[in-house]
Amino acid sequence: MATFLKEQVDFQRHNDEVRWVWESYQAGKPLRVPLQISGSITNFFFNPDLNTHGYTFEQFFKDPSVQIETQLQYAYWRKHHWRMDHEMGLPDSFSLYVDFQNSYDASWAGADMIYMDGYLPDTAPIFAENREKLYDMPKVLPVESGLIGQGIAFIDEMEDYCKHHDFMGRPIIPPRAYPGEGCDGVLDLAYKLRGADNLLMDMLDEDGYYEDLMEWITSNLIHRMKTLRTWHKQRWGDEPGFGFADDAIALISHETYRQYVLPYHRRIYEAFAGDKKHLIHLCGANMHHFEHLVKELPISAIDTGFPVDHGRLRKMVGPDITLYTGPTVMLLQAGSEEAIVQEAIRILKSGVTQGGKYIMIAANNLAPRTPVENIAALYDAVRTHGTYPIQ
Repeated sequence: MATFLKEQVDFQRHNDEVRWVWESYQAGKPLRVPLQISGSITNFFFNPDLNTHGYTFEQFFKDPSVQIETQLQYAYWRKHHWRMDHEMGLPDSFSLYVDFQNSYDASWAGADMIYMDGYLPDTAPIFAENREKLYDMPKVLPVESGLIGQGIAFIDEMEDYCKHHDFMGRPIIPPRAYPGEGCDGVLDLAYKLRGADNLLMDMLDEDGYYEDLMEWITSNLIHRMKTLRTWHKQRWGDEPGFGFADDAIALISHETYRQYVLPYHRRIYEAFAGDKKHLIHLCGANMHHFEHLVKELPISAIDTGFPVDHGRLRKMVGPDITLYTGPTVMLLQAGSEEAIVQEAIRILKSGVTQGGKYIMIAANNLAPRTPVENIAALYDAVRTHGTYPIQ
């Protein structure tokens, strides 16, 4: 496993090509499929070549100075060793953000944090043993509770840090968003508070508990998001963007989804999407949902992981939906360069590029300790085989 590229990259030539790729794509006349690689800070923490101080996620969640240091080091490494369609080399500036992974919703709703050596932090389901505890909770949760409030304090400290420091001779841009302006999904949060098995049984129970829980979650999420988005506009002057996710729906049929979850999703969309279409992010096996979701919700783009039948997915949703899909993270982490190239070619020839609205990704989140040579192999495959006919 290599953490650092051995060959020297001509950053200027690379960046010129990247600009050409994105300008043509955004103009609706793509000449090549773009490649994006997303990877959370886990790629830093679980790689001893990068995390040389041995920082833990507990430190990262509790100490803004650790978030600052690790984010800057991680950003510098990605800019120099991940070959994809992003600017490489020393950037004009570095940006910070508040990062609590996927724990911020449940922590805000009252769940206790669990820190485990060698793993991502998690939360304990507060309604698992005593579901009636729901009725003792505040009807309206404080916006600044749990990790949300902690994140707001982090922003203040990060802003102060950026006024007095640079990194590698470049300015540092403080966060421009509050944690909690969006959410990880109403069903996702219900799973985390009640436990997946319990919640699925609640759906079948006719005593109304499931509806009470989902109403409480949905109403509070809308209240929190509206409040934080108002604060965002007051503080930074711009309108925050909107996207949607709810990975938990992968565990249920679409018939169950339509009956038990869709009404709550529609309330979120009505509150924040208006008459515009937006991206939906869904990890997991969701092929049984996509064809219906694009008809039931105002969706313009789908960002999804594995397993996906790429050609079938394109036929399901039509040519006007932007798709973000690609090889599995397992293949990219552990597969040979040749296997990665062949998989990229297979995907690109599946029909997924029809309509010109396709961006290749490595599932949703790069696995820690993925060899940088494997990322480069995927990039070279896309550059060679991901061409569109000239418009």
